[in-house]
Amino acid sequence: MSADRETLRVVVIGHVDHGKSTLVGRLFHDTGMLPDGKLEAIRAMSEKRGMPFEWAFLMDALQAERDQGITIDTAHIWFRTPERNYVLVDAPGHKEFLKNMVTGAAASDAALLLIDAVEGLREQSRRHAFLLHLLGVREMAVVVNKMDAAGYSEERFRTIQRDYEAYLAEIGLKAQAFIPISARNGENLASSSAAMPWYHGPTVLQQLGRFQIRAPSENRPLRMPVQGVYKFDDRRIIAGRLESGRIAVGDTVLFSPSNKTTRVASIERWQANRSAEAGAGESIGVCLTEQIFVERGEILSHVADAPVETDVLRARLFWLGQRPMGVGSRYKIKLHAAEATATVQSIERIFDASSLEEVRGGAVEKNSVCEITLRLSRLVALDPYDRNAVTGRFVLVDDYDIAGGGVVSMEGYADQRRVTTVRATDITAVDHGVSLVARTQRNGHEGGVLWLTGLSGAGKSTLAVALEAALFTRGYQVYVLDGDNVRHGLCADLGFSPEDRAENIRRVGEVAALMAGAGMIVVTAFISPYRSDRDRARKAADTRFHEIYVKADLAVCETRDPKGLYKKARAGELANFTGISAPYEAPTAPELVVDTGTKSVDACIDDLVAYAVKAFKRQG
Repeated sequence: MSADRETLRVVVIGHVDHGKSTLVGRLFHDTGMLPDGKLEAIRAMSEKRGMPFEWAFLMDALQAERDQGITIDTAHIWFRTPERNYVLVDAPGHKEFLKNMVTGAAASDAALLLIDAVEGLREQSRRHAFLLHLLGVREMAVVVNKMDAAGYSEERFRTIQRDYEAYLAEIGLKAQAFIPISARNGENLASSSAAMPWYHGPTVLQQLGRFQIRAPSENRPLRMPVQGVYKFDDRRIIAGRLESGRIAVGDTVLFSPSNKTTRVASIERWQANRSAEAGAGESIGVCLTEQIFVERGEILSHVADAPVETDVLRARLFWLGQRPMGVGSRYKIKLHAAEATATVQSIERIFDASSLEEVRGGAVEKNSVCEITLRLSRLVALDPYDRNAVTGRFVLVDDYDIAGGGVVSMEGYADQRRVTTVRATDITAVDHGVSLVARTQRNGHEGGVLWLTGLSGAGKSTLAVALEAALFTRGYQVYVLDGDNVRHGLCADLGFSPEDRAENIRRVGEVAALMAGAGMIVVTAFISPYRSDRDRARKAADTRFHEIYVKADLAVCETRDPKGLYKKARAGELANFTGISAPYEAPTAPELVVDTGTKSVDACIDDLVAYAVKAFKRQG
């Protein structure tokens, strides 16, 4: 087969026994692609087993498959027409082999999805389409097989087409064509069928020619996941595949999430091609002008349009695990070449993959679809799936077994690059002339941070101001940092995007830590919805940090709505509003919980004062 022509990978999928392997075998025969002697071999194989002539044996490579009459593993067959080369991937239809089907479809450019004209839509017909959606396969056609068994009925064909089009529309897919065929008889495969004069669309062979290979993403931001780092002679080569964009010698590049920058000294290829540039789709090596430490799993990009850095993400996931997934479950996550431990932080919704109806229950069962939030063990670099499919999809591994695959959404969550990057250089911390012990003796107590977090309307500001007054009357040096107040000055340049909210909390956390170091008790009143932001504030103040969860259910807070913000958010007038259109991650192990939904304001203040007096004992 000619290697210099374009090659299209087409996965052939459908419910078990809907005729995938038969379609491929007959297509080979009708286009003259069967190797010499293969037809006779298939006939002899069928006679040996006392079975009718079976085209599917061309594809069934395993003895177990021939004996059971099903395809277990994916089979790959090279196929060609005068216009282009193809790799046809025959994927298993039985639900027990969905993982094999995912393997076959993941690297495919297009899909033929078969439906039996007699049986109609089956559970797997819907699941397979949803998996194509998750895997980013958008070039697809639906082939309605066994039309001979359905009497070549146009009405039957149109009914299947109408029902399946409605399902595909729900999940954001659209078939380029619906083709009625009889794979066994070769009708509408390579040539039009006289038995179906009412059909005027393409044959299967014509539709294969209409599929488009995904164009290299050279006009998109540069992304090269690092697959490995190798040492050759005096060169240290960073190797990977350019998934999008272009790179050239002399470019300044950024590695994420380590946030190291340098320049490209040379581009290395395995062939004798010494070009100073490379584009999407190429596997290359990059040598750098300075020897920085780079690890597998980082992403090389240009500085101006870098990927997201995060340790938390939203995901839409297809669950294949033998064990149900629940909140708190831990898995290995594989994102491009990166790996980390992922903990299920929350399960927002569970769907039946066949009907897309929402399922009640706290655990995700096998073959279900869910929307979840994952907390990762470290920062990773990635892209939302709608921005870059390769760096925006992942798999979860449970005990060395692939248990689920999904796509990334960062809706409501911040890119943490800004709050984790240190840009200042050549700086040295200055020691204070007044010791912490001396400050404690002067103030009469140690300094610290009482960090009040909770939903809008939970009562944080009310409690913070009352706590400040109560401690002040007891002789404590105390000051309140309130969310609205700091936005008039310290954070006046910030909006309410996830990134701005994260930066807002970073600044407040650093200021609060400085004030605590000066011996003050700082009471903060901020929604601070992201757990990672509060963790950074805790790290800044170290042991002087006290997280206080001002707890109140969303329904209670919405009833109070002191500023009318919930009403505006419900009306769509406020974007990224916590609890409505943006997430709130409640503390998992706060030092104190104050439940304003069930206790009076006075009782809550008493709890806060008692805790503060115990935490910051008076000296002398």
